[in-house]
Amino acid sequence: MENNTHRLVILVGSVREGRFGPVVAEWVAEQAAAHGGFEVEIVDLAAYDIPLELPAQSPKHAGDAYPRPAGMRDLTAALASADAFIIVTPEYNHSYPASLKAAIDWHFTQWTAKPVAFVSYGGAAGGRHAVLHLENVLTELHAVTVRDGLAFPNYFTAWQDGRPVDAGTAAYTKTLLDQLAWWTATLRAGREAAPYPS
Repeated sequence: MENNTHRLVILVGSVREGRFGPVVAEWVAEQAAAHGGFEVEIVDLAAYDIPLELPAQSPKHAGDAYPRPAGMRDLTAALASADAFIIVTPEYNHSYPASLKAAIDWHFTQWTAKPVAFVSYGGAAGGRHAVLHLENVLTELHAVTVRDGLAFPNYFTAWQDGRPVDAGTAAYTKTLLDQLAWWTATLRAGREAAPYPS
């Protein structure tokens, strides 16, 4: 990977049967690849073993010695090698899915000093309640949340043939990706220059 190319992980947060997340993630990945500067990988939480029961010790203090299940190895490696994240999440009961919370809680340093952008979908609120909760959680993990995101209210009518119906979505997506690219380059330079003080 060239030094000016940043590794972007697009995380599909829902594991619910019949979920819409993979459709959104594929479209976002297409936009990110076309934007330039990102090497894009979709990471789907449904592909991994993510138990709810956690070890006694915190992953913050255990570091690489944290005892994660073997089925989580590739997920951990993907998060650790990422320079930036886009989390694709629905809204369940005014918050985000338990699968996403579990994946976040099994990790700590993998998020540190890296930017996270959000693409949400749902009913009338478009997943915005989920994003507000995620911003709070990821700030605790020393991630940097990107201000401008995408939200799709009533996604079941806002998408057709795997694409958003609203033509204005492209401009919002470019803003998200521009901000994410800026933060990615800035934070990566910072991590390479000196260890993050945690």
